Amino acid sequence: MYKKNFPAIAAMLLIASSAFAQTRLSPDGIKLERTLQLIKNLYVDDVHSEKLTESAIRAMLHDLDPHSQYMNAEEVKEMNEPLRGNFDGIGISFNMLTDTLYVMEVISGGPSQKVGLMPGDKIIFVNDTLIAGVKMKNKDVIKKLRGEKGTAVNVRVSRRGTQGLLDFRIVRDKIPIYSIDAAYMIDKNTGYIHLSRFGATSTEEFLKAEKELKEQGMKNLIFDLTFNGGGILQTAADIIDEFLGEDKLIVYTEGKNQPRLKHVSTAKGQFQTGKLVVMVDEGSASASEILSGAVQDWDRGVIVGRRTFGKGLVQRQYPLTDSTMIRLTVARYYTPSGRSIQKPYENGKEEEYSKDLINRFNNGEMLHADSIHFPDSLKYTTLVNKRTVFGGGGIMPDYFVPIDTTSTRLHRALNALGILNRLSIGEIDNNRKQLLKSYPNVQAFKAKYEVSQKLLDKLKTLAEGNSIKWDEADFEKSKRIIGVQLKALMARDLYDSSAFYAIINDENDIFKESLKIISSDTRYNDLLQGKNRTKNNP
Repeated sequence: MYKKNFPAIAAMLLIASSAFAQTRLSPDGIKLERTLQLIKNLYVDDVHSEKLTESAIRAMLHDLDPHSQYMNAEEVKEMNEPLRGNFDGIGISFNMLTDTLYVMEVISGGPSQKVGLMPGDKIIFVNDTLIAGVKMKNKDVIKKLRGEKGTAVNVRVSRRGTQGLLDFRIVRDKIPIYSIDAAYMIDKNTGYIHLSRFGATSTEEFLKAEKELKEQGMKNLIFDLTFNGGGILQTAADIIDEFLGEDKLIVYTEGKNQPRLKHVSTAKGQFQTGKLVVMVDEGSASASEILSGAVQDWDRGVIVGRRTFGKGLVQRQYPLTDSTMIRLTVARYYTPSGRSIQKPYENGKEEEYSKDLINRFNNGEMLHADSIHFPDSLKYTTLVNKRTVFGGGGIMPDYFVPIDTTSTRLHRALNALGILNRLSIGEIDNNRKQLLKSYPNVQAFKAKYEVSQKLLDKLKTLAEGNSIKWDEADFEKSKRIIGVQLKALMARDLYDSSAFYAIINDENDIFKESLKIISSDTRYNDLLQGKNRTKNNP
């Protein structure tokens, strides 16, 4: 734990900075300045000023709330990159398996595709530095491949069926980061979109996906926000605008020193009438909760899954003088009915706050909705159908789906060590041309391809070769999901990420319940009216 005097030093430094300078220090400010001078002039050893300052600032913000934080220059860059929508690089996605970089996808039109890099290639050298077989971390590999637009990187690649290594000189360029992982038609009327984050390009991506699905006949939409940790508030508001009519409150923010700020819908939405189901779980946070809260409060759609994360604090970013930054909580998010999204916390207490999801599982909330007890003070009413909904942290779904507890020790071990991923990559690497000839599109692959016993035998051999004890009883229990997962991973490598979701969703309990609800006018409308809720649902 940080020493108690660190926050004092940090506060003084903030007050003394040009952004926060005042013409006259308060008594507290004088005290803090005096403390810093004593340390600088009288402390027994030399003090590393920069390190001490960073530790002090982090400690001070730690005592406020779980989301206020200090970021150094590198952390600022890492934070902003996924939200900006692009970065400078070579345009591939990859996996590090058995200490080897496998190219999983080559971004269309990107630098790597232009020079002939292909999925399945193994990058062995980057600028004469061996990266294969040396246990290099993902972030270190990324640092070698990324760089400023216009700069070049030389890679040497191993490709199946080709002798020796192939040499490529790749000129880095702007590479888009996509936030929509999947968009496809489930049936002739129902579309599915999975959004992984609310970034700078997410609205544009969503509108494009929505338009393409409508052209394929979409009248109803399942919008998957499971494990979507949030992002940009304005992006969330823009996407919600697609679902609501004109002049409807989307969300408002308010804090002690921040006046109420409202986000209100416009008339431009292109999906205001079709049936809408939003999938959420304990990993859905922030902007995901703003969207699902607005949809629920306006009775616009049905929320399906488990209670969301409960991150409803608004941060503002304040740059300091050396490319570092403070993200300071200045307000709270409130849904249109007035519910605070933020779950309880006390004086920062990050450790207890981070245990919330574990506590939810231990108290039975992940398995039974009736394990959740809301006091009357947290009851709110939706704005159209006057249903009861609840505040107090996160968004409680309209239809609860318990967490899957059928996973076996064997299945978890196969996932943890990347064995399923490694096997699927090897299978595609060896048989890509033949598989694409037999299954020219994902529809054919999903309908006709079956995981063979031969492939499952390879799985056992690969597992035992990686010190995984093979339990036949565990395998029989998990055989179906293992087969579906292998098939989905292969489809992702053969086609795209939408193919992965089109197959794996058949084993996703939240998706399956969402599809049942959206396919039945009676069930859908009853849930919107607050009717026919089962014992296992709120």
